[in-house]
Amino acid sequence: MWFRRIAFLFLCCSFIIASCKNEKRVIKQTEITFNKEGELTIIKSDSSLVVLDIEIADTEFDTQTGLMYRNSMEDSQGMLFIFKDEAPRSFYMKNTHIPLDIVFISENNKIVSFQKNAKPFDESSIPSHAPAKYVLEINAGLVDKWDLKIGNTINYTQ
Repeated sequence: MWFRRIAFLFLCCSFIIASCKNEKRVIKQTEITFNKEGELTIIKSDSSLVVLDIEIADTEFDTQTGLMYRNSMEDSQGMLFIFKDEAPRSFYMKNTHIPLDIVFISENNKIVSFQKNAKPFDESSIPSHAPAKYVLEINAGLVDKWDLKIGNTINYTQ
């Protein structure tokens, strides 16, 4: 009788130990790819142009998600956020894997401010410092590379 109890106890312990083994589970995220929805042109003060393919964020879901979970973006691409009104804006880099330059644009299509080199995953507030109706996210370093200035104008098509 005692032998059956010990055997039963041993069997139970074996199941517990087996069920506690350290399994490594890998969650694979679907790659989010760029989907061209329009084209944006930046007209610089010297009349030179910068032309980008853009994705457009104009719904609440799109503006909340933005470029989150993306692993890369081409220098010829960007995301344009379109809001219903002109107001002070604030962004953050939660779940954003790539460093960005954030360009704030007024309702009359003029660049009013920018924040350079926003750090990936940083949840600190990134303010516009001026009312903006549009916000353009591009790869970090492009504001300097393209020599963008406050007052440059944009045009876009969907």
